[in-house]
Amino acid sequence: MIPRHHPNPSDLLPLKPLAYLALLVLVDGPLHGYALVKAIARRTDDVVRPGPASIHRTLRELREAELIEPSPERPSPALDDARRLYFRITAFGRAVMRAETDRLQALVTEARETLGHVG
Repeated sequence: MIPRHHPNPSDLLPLKPLAYLALLVLVDGPLHGYALVKAIARRTDDVVRPGPASIHRTLRELREAELIEPSPERPSPALDDARRLYFRITAFGRAVMRAETDRLQALVTEARETLGHVG
């Protein structure tokens, strides 16, 4: 990731696949690391199941780039472990995710057009 306070979301592209998936699931609301792993696995039909080191590295990178931030929102203490740190996507994180989605869509469109011309 690049230094903080970059005004142009496309400066952070392309995102690593795990970073993109993490932002995608955080759009639905704040999660802690283990819940994020489970949500990514569900979203990808268990194709992507990041390990603890991968998810923690990704969360650290996203946080350093100000794409996510700690969330004050927490479940009831009876339903949660107070040691867990929850993260939420920032407005800048949403803008970067939109820019990456547009970039990926353009790539897929180009690939479909190319494949349509082959054979």
